[in-house]
Amino acid sequence: MTEHADLTALTATQLVDGYRAGAFSPVEVVRAVLRRAEEVQPRVNAFVRTDAEDALARAGESAARWRAGTPLGLVDGVPVTVKDMLLQRGAPTLRGSRCVAEAGAWDEDAPAVARLREHGAVFVGKTTTPEFGWKGVTDSPRHGVTRNPYDTARTAGGSSGGSAAAVALGAGPLSLGTDGGGSVRIPGALCGIFALKPTYGTVSLYPASAFGTLSHVGPMTRDAADAALLMDVIGAPDARDWSCLAPREGSFREALGGGVRGLRVAYSPSLGGQVAVRPGVAAAVRAGVEALASLGAYVEEADPDFADPVEAFHTLWFSGAARVVQRLSPARRELLDPGLREICAQGARYSALDYLAAVDVRVELGRRMGRFHQAYDVLVTPTLPLTAFAAGHEVPPGSGLRRWTGWTPFTYPFNLTQQPAATVPCGVDGDGLPVGMQIVGARFADAVVLRTAHALYEAGAAGAPRPAW
Repeated sequence: MTEHADLTALTATQLVDGYRAGAFSPVEVVRAVLRRAEEVQPRVNAFVRTDAEDALARAGESAARWRAGTPLGLVDGVPVTVKDMLLQRGAPTLRGSRCVAEAGAWDEDAPAVARLREHGAVFVGKTTTPEFGWKGVTDSPRHGVTRNPYDTARTAGGSSGGSAAAVALGAGPLSLGTDGGGSVRIPGALCGIFALKPTYGTVSLYPASAFGTLSHVGPMTRDAADAALLMDVIGAPDARDWSCLAPREGSFREALGGGVRGLRVAYSPSLGGQVAVRPGVAAAVRAGVEALASLGAYVEEADPDFADPVEAFHTLWFSGAARVVQRLSPARRELLDPGLREICAQGARYSALDYLAAVDVRVELGRRMGRFHQAYDVLVTPTLPLTAFAAGHEVPPGSGLRRWTGWTPFTYPFNLTQQPAATVPCGVDGDGLPVGMQIVGARFADAVVLRTAHALYEAGAAGAPRPAW
């Protein structure tokens, strides 16, 4: 492998170790990552923008700090990408929409971005999103279609599809995504990377999402250890977020060890027969579950006791979408993604009583999952019932499905409950496409989810082959 390929293949943890040892410098790494981003962009369209000049300047400052033995923080000099739904000082946040003006001061960081800046991270670029992050694939009127690193005819998933593709292809080991119904886990699964939706409020969010407390900010990384590192940076309260949690005691990285011996694992292959899972996906996830058992976990096939809450989710999600575009003129609305226009129209028809009825469903679902986790430490399911399908479509062609929620039944329930949920790559299907296994923990048990995933990586039972280009 070339030096370029070596550097872009390293995890953030390995990069920090290398900086500390003087094996290579942040300038070398950032230059390699920028070259890789330039190489992959024409084929996958993962980036809204990159800023080589600023990134190399920040890398030079980081290199000087490492030489002096005074790094700013945990990820000083590590290349990071940011989904273009999150504010980043000095860069427009366009949200995939032709209705957002590029001109402006753009002088504020979102909380997670601010924490990364404080720790010396180097921002390489903003990554693609569907318009306002509304769906589970990544294409938008403003930036086009984002494609899968394993097969560019297929979707990268969404709504954090650009981040997932960038991480999978070596264009930065760390990325910030957002997840309102599966939006880090869906593309994480389809692109063969690790992604975590933390317990709501663990990572502060500002400005507040129009989708309310469904929307989380989470790490998208090569493995669970890097996610724990990133959580130690971004998992801090911010005064701008009234709903954030109190500061965490202890480190996510320090909680990774210990393995899974004695862990109580509920394995639900189809949520009680509610979901038709493709055989290749089912086999890969079952192999991951068997790996947990071989590591000493107590595994039992058990289904959480709930019916599909999709209608309640739609009420909350579509209402939020309607709020996003509420002030747009009719002429501006014509610029929107047609699917987004449809759900906004539906969301505008819901009443306050409809919304509160959906909240009642959410409360009951949370109660049921709270009771479930009294018996089980983690719930394991497929992340998705399928692998990547044709790019440029909201649903798999020929499926008869209407909306993206039709093929993501394992993800959005846990936005309703605010629980931590991660996707772990657990192999490939017969077409060589990555398969994701979802690990769900009780609220506030993010460390348990990370430890479970890390045990699989340590045992060689997690991961996907790097795309062959």
